[in-house]
Amino acid sequence: MTFKISNKVAWVGKIDWEIRDYHGKEYSTHKGTSYNSYLVRDEKTVLIDTVWQPFGKEFVSNLKKEIDLNKIDYIIANHSEVDHSGALPELMREIPNTPIYCTKNGAKFLKAHYHKNWNFIEVKTGDTLDLGENKLVFLEARMLHWPDSMFTYLTGENILFSNDAFGQHYASELMYNDKVDNAELYQESIKYYANILTPFNPLVVKKIDEILSMNLPLEMICPSHGIIWRNNPLQIADKYLEWAKNYKENQVTIIYDTMWNATRTMAEAISNGIKEVNKDVTIKIYNSSNNDKNDIVTEVFKSKMVLVGSSTINKGVLSSTAAILEMIKGLGFKGKKGAAFGSYGWSGESVKLITEELKKAGFETINDGIREMWNPDDDAIVRCKDFGKSVGEIIGYTIQ
Repeated sequence: MTFKISNKVAWVGKIDWEIRDYHGKEYSTHKGTSYNSYLVRDEKTVLIDTVWQPFGKEFVSNLKKEIDLNKIDYIIANHSEVDHSGALPELMREIPNTPIYCTKNGAKFLKAHYHKNWNFIEVKTGDTLDLGENKLVFLEARMLHWPDSMFTYLTGENILFSNDAFGQHYASELMYNDKVDNAELYQESIKYYANILTPFNPLVVKKIDEILSMNLPLEMICPSHGIIWRNNPLQIADKYLEWAKNYKENQVTIIYDTMWNATRTMAEAISNGIKEVNKDVTIKIYNSSNNDKNDIVTEVFKSKMVLVGSSTINKGVLSSTAAILEMIKGLGFKGKKGAAFGSYGWSGESVKLITEELKKAGFETINDGIREMWNPDDDAIVRCKDFGKSVGEIIGYTIQ
């Protein structure tokens, strides 16, 4: 499937309706994804990015139906990750001498991926490529989200090809932000940001401010996954600026895992306590062994306070708790508060261990947590509710 998105640009990518896991098993794609590749026809013809390797042969076959491959003058590799560059080996077998424009790191990474010494042309911010009537302008976007990443801007058509930035894992044949369900679109966008771009918040702000300061006319933002932003395209840049500044909503997320439901009982009692003193706060409760980890991380991203609970097992925590804490730590959230809770039978180390991990993750822990032995009785339930009340009072004083 190909279609024109402007006078000079056609989408020539691939919609992947069936994929449900990404980056190995590290990212869930409940709504599929797309690999967006763009063909620019001016006096010179340019292909911007390709698709994932499993669709390489299909991609090249479809591209041949759209254009004689020998008429492609240049290839732009905005990012070397294999979901964007995976069709290059198949394509370069057909047109092996075609110049590939990329950053210095892009050339280095593509050589490491494919072990081919293709005709790489290294570019940096401000470099241009004359196509005839219009030009391509290259903008390095280091660490958004790899060291090799860059954006490419097409003058005349006023399109920013942003690769992974501003994208979502969201399959839709409608393709444009003014046609799809915007609730779905923004949910997939914030999930993408929370799980992939959070560690690079300062760089996101710097790069967007840099782009805005250039006062480029902008008709569309075309990412390499998901939906094209053509109706008020800068709305997603505005959201990125909001999300990049240690984003928080008036929300508490409670994450737990449990062996015989004692820690679940504690989680629910704590939630009830919070609500008694703070009726306006949103509370979301997730069993980390039963819920998608990326969906949980998205809720952590939105929260002012995160409570993490686990039963004690073998002087440690349950495996799903350990995994979600490791994910949270790696994302480097800032400006969030946290606390631990959990049940135990005899040794009871889980609460102390969770508290330590929350501190390592950069959370301000509000206390040493709460632990209860075996199945909570009525007195234990009261203690958990009181713990929740203290949480509710603390976040009540921190509403922005």
